[in-house]
Amino acid sequence: MNRLCKSSMGASATAVLGFLSMMALLGLQTAACAAAGESATAAPWWQNAVIYEIYPRSFQDSDGDGVGDLNGITQRLDYLRDLGVDAIWITPMYPSPQVDFGYDIADYENVDSTYGSLADFDRLVAAAKQRHIRVVLDMVLNHTSDKHPWFIESSRSKASPKHDWYVWRDGKTDADGKRLPPNNWQSVFGHSAWQYDAKLDQFYYHKFYLQQPDLNWRNPSVERAMFGAMRFWLNRGVAGFRLDAIPTLFEDPDLRDERELPGTNAFGDPNLAEERTSNLPEVHEVIRRLRNMTDRYAGDRVLIGETYLPNIRDLDRWYGGAKHDELQLPMDMNVGFGNKLDARTFRARIDEVETQIHGSEPLLVFDNHDNPRSWDRYGDGVNDALIAKQIAALLLTTRGTALLYYGEELGMRTSTPQRREDVLDPIGVTGWPKEKGRDGERTPMQWDASNAQAGFSSNAHTWLPVPANYTSINVQTESADPDSLLNWHRRLIALRRTEAALRSGNLLVLDQNNAAVFSYVRVGADGQAVVVALNMSAQPQTISLDLAAAGARAATVKTLLASDDRLLAVRSSTALTLPPFASWMAAVGR
Repeated sequence: MNRLCKSSMGASATAVLGFLSMMALLGLQTAACAAAGESATAAPWWQNAVIYEIYPRSFQDSDGDGVGDLNGITQRLDYLRDLGVDAIWITPMYPSPQVDFGYDIADYENVDSTYGSLADFDRLVAAAKQRHIRVVLDMVLNHTSDKHPWFIESSRSKASPKHDWYVWRDGKTDADGKRLPPNNWQSVFGHSAWQYDAKLDQFYYHKFYLQQPDLNWRNPSVERAMFGAMRFWLNRGVAGFRLDAIPTLFEDPDLRDERELPGTNAFGDPNLAEERTSNLPEVHEVIRRLRNMTDRYAGDRVLIGETYLPNIRDLDRWYGGAKHDELQLPMDMNVGFGNKLDARTFRARIDEVETQIHGSEPLLVFDNHDNPRSWDRYGDGVNDALIAKQIAALLLTTRGTALLYYGEELGMRTSTPQRREDVLDPIGVTGWPKEKGRDGERTPMQWDASNAQAGFSSNAHTWLPVPANYTSINVQTESADPDSLLNWHRRLIALRRTEAALRSGNLLVLDQNNAAVFSYVRVGADGQAVVVALNMSAQPQTISLDLAAAGARAATVKTLLASDDRLLAVRSSTALTLPPFASWMAAVGR
């Protein structure tokens, strides 16, 4: 699509434009699109989509073994269709020893028997397509399982043809003749990132668990093999990939020590800067080649990146900057994982997204399988439900693609194990008690109160225990409650579909100095607009929003959705009083 036809004006720049200049610029954009023979229908499917992350172990168990599976996902597709989901992202379901619950892959071209078969996967893709839902797969390019045939062959001898497929290095020797790692690099999951192999008298590098040896991406054979595995799934109809830990593909070839930072981490290790083991320039060359490969497939296949990055400048590089030739959707973690409900912070982060990524499509994330749930990170213990509605409104009414994590729409909470013996996640075992692992955000989906397993399974022994709050926090109960968080999500997603301004409009920040309320307006090419105001404080806030200065055609408004019924009759954006933690969305000039 022609870049002129995509919203790229920043919040700070456009907020100062008057009505006439805004309309003139929008007219120029519309004319440019018409001249190019393009229309809104030319946009790729993932633009403004709602993508729903599914942790397959925890979504739905179809065969009664206490573990979720692919057929279980197929059974629940109608729920996802009715929610308004455009695509599902399935975390790894490939054959695996399950040390890292699937992120240690032993075969990239099959399905783990725990989750079903290739035939089950094909049925899932077909059934999802019937409901206009695409399937995106997780792809782990940085490492394999140590049980993968490649690594088994690699570790046979230094002369093995696949020895150089992994990062093997000679170590150091201390005064007593003891073998020491080549440098001070650490695993994300604690302690040295080097594992000694006495048979080879060498160390292999593992950025993550020792059972997850890193592939050597400086060897072209690795790239050919991994791209081949991705083609296997593209040919089966997947809509794209979420690329796990993608910044870690390359390491410093000179093995220089990482720079030490003050303090220690949860594992008692020194804090390190990770400048030698993450986000190296070479990774972008691989991503450009990968993008070129996937672009050859019809259907706007998408590449999504797990990109925990320190700043917006680095995030822009993952899009390819002005060239837009790398990932379509690197995840922006700086908006959703600030863990502080603060209007000024959100305003600054959204302004960065609007002005510093060359008009690319933002991908905002508040929840995933590696972090405590947003309910617990943002809630204050009293107004949690209202705050959860604000997070949903922010996610689903700002410009960009939205990523939901299963159960987020219900207000599922983090259920952290209380005893070390109850922990399954190895980092929780290693790091206890400072690091309790990620089991708490991976508990089974809460469907109903039909049994003690919340409708997730018929087996009393589910792989993780079902939280006790399943009797009130579940799909069935919340579907019947008009004010539930689930129905709030449904209405928000429906608004994205029916309001053109929310689909493709520019975002302009309003009331920029307000410390308590984050307000913005989405303005479409036709002048239609939707205004959003979120009171992020525990006190009522009275605001006046200058919509005309933002390019909207009128100051009268009609409430579309509000978390407080007192706001339903609001007809003006001036002298508007928002109750504590209220969310309000209104159409302008209707």
